[in-house]
Amino acid sequence: MRILLLGPANSIHIERWFRALHERGHDVTLATQHPPVDGAYPSRSDMRLLPHRGMPGYALNARALKRLAGDISPDVMNVHYASGYGLTSALVKFTPTVLSVWGSDVFDFPYESWFKGKLIRWNLRRADQVASTSEVMARQVGRLVGKLRAPVAVTPFGVDTSLFAPTQKEILRDQITIGTVKTLAHKYGIDTLVRAFAIARASGELGRLGLSGKMRLTIVGDGPLREELPRLAERLGIGAVTRFVGAVAHSSVPSWLGQLDIYVAASRLDSESFGVAVIEASSCGLPVIVSDAGGLPEVVEEGQTGFIVKRDNPEMLAERIERLVRDVGLRTALGARGRELVLRKYDWQACVDRMLGCYQETIERTGVRTRKSSDA
Repeated sequence: MRILLLGPANSIHIERWFRALHERGHDVTLATQHPPVDGAYPSRSDMRLLPHRGMPGYALNARALKRLAGDISPDVMNVHYASGYGLTSALVKFTPTVLSVWGSDVFDFPYESWFKGKLIRWNLRRADQVASTSEVMARQVGRLVGKLRAPVAVTPFGVDTSLFAPTQKEILRDQITIGTVKTLAHKYGIDTLVRAFAIARASGELGRLGLSGKMRLTIVGDGPLREELPRLAERLGIGAVTRFVGAVAHSSVPSWLGQLDIYVAASRLDSESFGVAVIEASSCGLPVIVSDAGGLPEVVEEGQTGFIVKRDNPEMLAERIERLVRDVGLRTALGARGRELVLRKYDWQACVDRMLGCYQETIERTGVRTRKSSDA
């Protein structure tokens, strides 16, 4: 299959889709106005840098993209992000087009202004197929546009379960580490985690059991709150037991997850469309605690693989942290069932199969391949 991808080449998610499709033997071209990170893609990858940048580029690049599509004649074009790149695609009018929505493009962008709302709806309606990584985001697309050319396809973003795997480590040790791997931004609720950790560590019950002194907090990631969050930890009296690692390469995330005992995702906004980081943690055999934001609850089985708490509720989060700190057997059981859940529903290769199936169904439904053959 000849596939034309359109999206930001500097995104790890686009890189993973490109690599997976390329490794399956498909002829993949990536068109982008965001240059890739050096060394991110296989050598001799077919990368086409569109000529214009910034917000105007999403409209101005339509001509170059149309010319590219005419030159390579892809079987399908898969566009990522319904807002910027979705506009480029809508202007080109290529068929068949699969438009993958990401989260903020359908949860936030349409409500920033009347014009943006009208634009996103227009972009979505122009696509032959809309794809979503989660059920909650698929429902949001339905709220925005109502009936589309076809029902939204749910194509989860999976995890490489051979890389994200449990590590050999002692269950009982001197430290119990709670942590997260996320951008340090307001919407991801890292401040809620910091406050909850401080509340849990001050628990009289954990103190009597001699567990408070063993608790550590590790936060991996960078972002706009990288200076504010350490100050918050100091004010709450947990600065000495809190580690801010900073940004790390995605390839090193499994090793950082291997140092944790409990994983927390305390996001506060519904634009957290799918819990990729959560299923990575579950795949590593960690018990997880997530907020009820966006698609996070979809990747957790309450009481079986982890816990779901109300967003912006550090007290409730602290109670769940305390429960897991007290009960090593519960941590082990939840983590093991979380690994089983990922193997069953979110293995990366199975998710690639679902995306390829979405491509094939769209090609067959639109009849483009048949039309090309009859024209030849």
